[in-house]
Amino acid sequence: MNFFLETLKVLLLTIYLTFESIILWLIPSRRKNVAGELVLITGAGSGIGRLVALEFARLGSTLVLWDINEEGNKETSRLAKKNGAVRVHTYTCDCSKREEVYRVADQVKKEVGDISILINNAGIVTGKKFIESPDALVEKTMQVNTMAHFWTYKAFLPAMMASNHGHLVSIASSAGLIGVNGLADYCASKFAAIGFAESVGLEMLALGKTGVKTTIVCPYFINTGMFDGCATKWPRLIPILEPEYACKKIIDAILKEQVYLVMPRSLYVVFAFKNMISAKLGVVLGDYLGAFHFMDHFKGRIKKD
Repeated sequence: MNFFLETLKVLLLTIYLTFESIILWLIPSRRKNVAGELVLITGAGSGIGRLVALEFARLGSTLVLWDINEEGNKETSRLAKKNGAVRVHTYTCDCSKREEVYRVADQVKKEVGDISILINNAGIVTGKKFIESPDALVEKTMQVNTMAHFWTYKAFLPAMMASNHGHLVSIASSAGLIGVNGLADYCASKFAAIGFAESVGLEMLALGKTGVKTTIVCPYFINTGMFDGCATKWPRLIPILEPEYACKKIIDAILKEQVYLVMPRSLYVVFAFKNMISAKLGVVLGDYLGAFHFMDHFKGRIKKD
């Protein structure tokens, strides 16, 4: 195809898909049925992982819950059954360890079956300035927030590709789209997680595996305890998200097979401006939005004895 025809084709598709997006935004799209789907959630023992598990329980999915915290995972299982889940399987897994991920994944495939919806939710944060972050914690952050996604994809994606059916969900962060003062290692891990999910999603399209969907979730701080102490300068503009609200939006995005979900909506504007303005103006606007001081009073989740 010559340059003129291909350019014309792209322009016509741009107009068509733009109108399609507007229509879908105005008219609620159909949600897919996930009853009977095998849903694996990492970091299911608390926070967003637990809430997402309870929603999938209500929707009739079979749950496979992974967490390093055995007691928290058991509590999620109990609540899921109370919420209507018929089949719930719990596994203790340290997602920072590749061999453990592969071992537990093999166990899941033997005992439960092939996973059809994989939700990489497990995450950690050090909350320290880069120069003050111990090497071991930096490595741990990358292992849990990024590398674990590689290993879970390696374990469960082949079966999805074979059946051309599945859904890969990455619970990333808005900190994976823009740098944040005091979150260097966390931002790096989330930038990598987003890039990885995007790239594999494109690989699926290039291979014709259109039945394997990708959803990438990029929320602002969620009030689960993980970022306790963090503050937002303009809460009406960029609010700290309540877990129930965030969970509802995540589930909705998965059911609609939405590729990107950024929360709150105001961040769509922020990220659009980031790519259009000068670096100096970006610093001015970042200071105005409080980006230099989000982490000033960070405490994080308090570990229980």
